[in-house]
Amino acid sequence: MITEKEDGWLDSLRNPESPVLGAEAKAAGEFVESGREGYRSAHEQLLALQGVGPKVADCVCLMGLGWGEAVPVDTHVWQIAQRDYRFGKGKHSSLTKATYDAVANKFRSLWGKEAGWAHSVLFTADLKAFSERLVAKVETKDEKVAIKSEPEGPAVEQTTVEKKAVSKRVKREPEEEHSVLEVKEKETKRVRRTTRSSREY
Repeated sequence: MITEKEDGWLDSLRNPESPVLGAEAKAAGEFVESGREGYRSAHEQLLALQGVGPKVADCVCLMGLGWGEAVPVDTHVWQIAQRDYRFGKGKHSSLTKATYDAVANKFRSLWGKEAGWAHSVLFTADLKAFSERLVAKVETKDEKVAIKSEPEGPAVEQTTVEKKAVSKRVKREPEEEHSVLEVKEKETKRVRRTTRSSREY
């Protein structure tokens, strides 16, 4: 199917605001909730190719053709939309074409022409390896001790009440720690000597 397209077909789908090297940038049109006309056209033409679904078409539009408003929605992004933007309630209970478009439109309404890149930051921050670096939990405990004395004897009873408060803050790396990897080169020479031993039997 792709071989039937004319030369330069894929480049014709590119965002004119981010052209190929050496070409002049042009306006890409008015931005609306569902994306600019050029993005919608590129998305539809990519969907016509065999084996290309909405997510792959959006990935190509975002990372290959320069359409920043393309939001590839997969199960992870769907989980973020359910958790943070209350999708999945009522008519949006599963990831269908309608919910795919609704999630992408929501992200575009929040972040405009760069919604696709903003979504990738959300996705990365949601990964366990990165979320542990981004948020540090600070726990504080308040302990109160009440001492009770009984009039009939020396018995003392203690009651402890604990209150735990958890706050989250952005974890900052110290400014002097910039090197992630330090490489040291060590040269060693190895000399192997062979000795002959003669044995008499």
